[in-house]
Amino acid sequence: MLTSSFVLGAEIAGVRFNGGDIIFQLVMFIILMALLKKFAWGPLMGIMKQREEHIAGEIEAAEKSRTEANNLLEEQKALLKEARQEAQNMIENSKKHGENQRQEIMEAARREAERLKETARLEIEQEKENAVAALREQVASLSVMIASKVIEKELTAEDQEKLINEYIERAGEDR
Repeated sequence: MLTSSFVLGAEIAGVRFNGGDIIFQLVMFIILMALLKKFAWGPLMGIMKQREEHIAGEIEAAEKSRTEANNLLEEQKALLKEARQEAQNMIENSKKHGENQRQEIMEAARREAERLKETARLEIEQEKENAVAALREQVASLSVMIASKVIEKELTAEDQEKLINEYIERAGEDR
């Protein structure tokens, strides 16, 4: 029995080992591992795989959303830049248009002033000619009056001077 007990069990330093128990526990452990693999690890690994796929999908969707958001942001920046450029162009065009209108108004005012000045000059010239004509007429009538008076009577130098002064005063009153 010593041999069989040596094979199935041994005693080392007062501790006895039973080989049958060890083999039984080893077999049970292997069976337990197989059952755990089939009923626990398999479904658990399937759930973990599904969770991993779900998280990977969420990460991919988040990355896609981030990329789309960046694209939209860039697009909005480009549109904003374009709108600012368009507004700047409109301001520049308005300034140019305003400057052109200002120059046109100034030129029209200059032409109108020149026209009014020319009209006034022509009126002044016409009035001057009328005044000269009226003066000639008065001088002529005075000359005729003086001549008729001279013819009517013979005048002395003193009478002539008095007559001339009298006619000059009358001419001043007629005006």
